[in-house]
Formats: sequence, structure tokens, C-alpha cells
Amino acid sequence: MTALASSAAWFRSVRIALLPAALVLAAFSGCSTGEPPPPPKTVTVPAVRTDLRHFTNPLGMEFVFLPPGAFTMGSPADEKDRQGAETLHEVTLSKGFYIEVTEVTQGQWEKVMGTFPSHFSTCGYECPVENISWFQIQDFLDKLNEMERSKRYRLPTEAEWEYAARAGTKTAFTYGECLDTRLANYDGRYPTKDCPKGDFLEKTVPVRSYPPNAWGLFDVHGNVAEACQDWFDDLPEDPVTDPVGPDNGIRRVYRGGSWGNDGKFCRSAYRGRYEPDIASAFRGFRLAADDR
Repeated sequence: MTALASSAAWFRSVRIALLPAALVLAAFSGCSTGEPPPPPKTVTVPAVRTDLRHFTNPLGMEFVFLPPGAFTMGSPADEKDRQGAETLHEVTLSKGFYIEVTEVTQGQWEKVMGTFPSHFSTCGYECPVENISWFQIQDFLDKLNEMERSKRYRLPTEAEWEYAARAGTKTAFTYGECLDTRLANYDGRYPTKDCPKGDFLEKTVPVRSYPPNAWGLFDVHGNVAEACQDWFDDLPEDPVTDPVGPDNGIRRVYRGGSWGNDGKFCRSAYRGRYEPDIASAFRGFRLAADDR
């Protein structure tokens, strides 16, 4: 096991990241623990909406416009492997926004920053950038907004991220109550309770390697965990509109889980937290942009 795989195990222990409907994927490949794989089965992914606006900026970043809407944020008390701080409450987003279809890639980062910081540097330009801190992401945003002025780029709020990841679903994952490793890159040796095991790749993979959710977003579960704009704090119980989190704090929020995480940390409702000056091979980000 690599040093990063060992680090991933520690990360778990402290809780630290226009396909048709009914698409049938390849047969299950088994898990890496030596146990017999479960019988081959099919998995189904949602149909992707084709009525949403898209744009691609000069750096090749593709964005989709998500309309205003309301959703239930957090997890119900009976969700398997539910963690703390996932208080169930109603959220209304009164304005639509653009969100990047993929996680920011190593190639996109290099175009803006002129650096190549990722631990998985041999993965290539189409793999997600990682090993960057929240503060480094802010530097990236400042430079990108100087270079490309057609939109104001930013990190999504935590509520925007979950709204985007769920794409209208209320299940633990955008694909259902279990997360198959044919649908996401995570540590499949440790799925959520009562779900089948899968592979552990021990690394990132190129974006778009797995099917998207119903809004056309790739890797909302796994690959790299994704930084959000908010400081971490308890969620409210009462309904809220356009939440942006507290004005200050100690740790920032990340969402979605990573290549090195158990399934429970990849759920749509899971809330990770980290110090904004700490870089990690588990974390990257995707961008949001205002509609203007």
C-alpha cells in the first residue's frame, strides 16, 4: 500500500472527499481485498437534462446553468452511515448560477497559475488538480477573473454545491443509496452500510471517467473532495434562503469525498472541514460563476 493509501486510512479514522436513462455499464470488476466479487450486475445512471444552458470559457472550462430552486439539505436520521452536523432543513436558492461541469483540472490550473502542484502529477492534464490549499484557490480565482472577465468566477457555497450534486435526488448519492465503483472513484473496500464492495484505485483519474449526474456534472462523488466558499459551522433547523455560512471561522467546508475516502464520506450530505492553509492530495475544487 502506498504512503498516500496509508494516509487515506488515517483520514478515515479521524473522519477527516447526454447519457440515456438506464445506461448499462460493464460487469463488476471485483474488489482489491482478495474476497470473491459479488455476482455481475448492471447499474443505472440518470438521464442528463438537455435543456440547461452551457458555456465554455477561453480556458476550456465548461459550465452549466442551474436554475433557482428549493431542496432539502442534510441527511435524514435513518440515512445509513450518517455523520454529525448534517441537520436536515429546507433551502431555497433564489438565483440561478453556473457551475463547472468537471473539477478544475491540472491543465487548467497550469494555464492560470503557471505551476503544476498536484501530487498525482503523472496522471496528466485532464486529471483534477489537488494538493492546493483554500488560499491558493483564492489566488487562482483572482488571476482567472483578471484573465477572463465575461463572468465572475468563485467557489460555490456549500448549499449550492449540495443542490448541484443532488440534482433533484434525496438519496445518499446522486445514483441511489449505494455508490458503485463503476460510477465513482473512491475506496470501494469500505462502502456505506449494506452496500457491495468495489475497487480501490489509490489515485485520481481523469475527469469525465465516470457517468455524470442528471445535471451533467461529473465526479460529484469521489476523485477529489471539493472546496466550498463557506466557513464550517452547524447547519440551521429552520428553512433558509441563499445561505452563505458564517462570517468567520477556523475551518472551511469541503464536499463530495475523494479517491481515498470510504463511501460514507462521499455522500451528498457529508460535510468535511479543513484549515484553509493546508494542502492535500485528497482535495481539489470546481468553480461556480454568477449569471451576468
